[in-house]
Amino acid sequence: MHILILGGTVFLGRHVVEASLARGHDVTLFNRGQTRPELFPEIEKLRGDRDGDLGALVSRSFDAVVDTSGYVPRIVRATIDALSDIGHYTFVSTMSVYTESARAAGAREDDEVVRLKQETEDTDESYGPLKALCEDVVRGRFANAFVPRPGLIVGPWDPTGRFTYWPTRFAAGGFVLAPSPSDAPVQLIDARDLANWIVEAAEQDRSGTYNAISPPMTMVDVLETCRRVAGADAEVVWVDGEFLVKQQVGPWMELPLWVGPEEGNFMRASVERALASGLRIRRFEKTAVDTLAWARSGEAPNDPPAGLALEKEQRVLDAWRLNQ
Repeated sequence: MHILILGGTVFLGRHVVEASLARGHDVTLFNRGQTRPELFPEIEKLRGDRDGDLGALVSRSFDAVVDTSGYVPRIVRATIDALSDIGHYTFVSTMSVYTESARAAGAREDDEVVRLKQETEDTDESYGPLKALCEDVVRGRFANAFVPRPGLIVGPWDPTGRFTYWPTRFAAGGFVLAPSPSDAPVQLIDARDLANWIVEAAEQDRSGTYNAISPPMTMVDVLETCRRVAGADAEVVWVDGEFLVKQQVGPWMELPLWVGPEEGNFMRASVERALASGLRIRRFEKTAVDTLAWARSGEAPNDPPAGLALEKEQRVLDAWRLNQ
């Protein structure tokens, strides 16, 4: 197959390229050439910008297209319009498309999604609704569209630190702040598992919408696995979520995997449809081991956007002990 990947050099897209090449496919990238342009010297690279410079895509045909970078409906629409014959289209969406009530009930693929009263390009405030509109654009053009909705994507080459924080924090040792309750659900997906599934979907002309995530684990299982693979002298200190809020600890980005005390069911999404359609989830320990190895390799960002600063962690732990 000849596969066009929109993006392809940052995180998930990079793994999709690697999975495609490993399975013997021809790959073309379309991106601005600003992030790691030296990657994949053996494949065709088209330069341009999805927002206004699509000339390199005009009238090109591909057996499959993988869109890991579409966020704005008009840009997704323009990209599709520029292309000629396409055999299969994958649009990587997000579980953020679901309404709060759907997430609270354990989101299923046919549940209600969030809708905007008017289209906007404020991706900070409207990320989920915009992705839902992008899904509509893709489905309107491709009856056999494959739309995986991942939650938290993790593993090597993650630029955000939203999971990398935990194995690296345990590797540093000492008392490690963890958010209660310890049995809170956690769902994530290794980028390599998602990438392999995306390529297989193109090969098999798979269509439909799927929650692309692991079955729920518990916070204690996730953190104990990270502590074990780090192999350092570290001790977990469980801190009440309401106390963390009072200490102005932010969920998700500042303290990764923690969704806050009011979002307890956020990571209980149904995964039966995806698993029945071929999604394979590797052992979580393997993800933790490989992520830590990558973080230690020198390739990971030195200052990722996610993670609780050590100084603040210590202040919160000190305040928690005084509160007991």
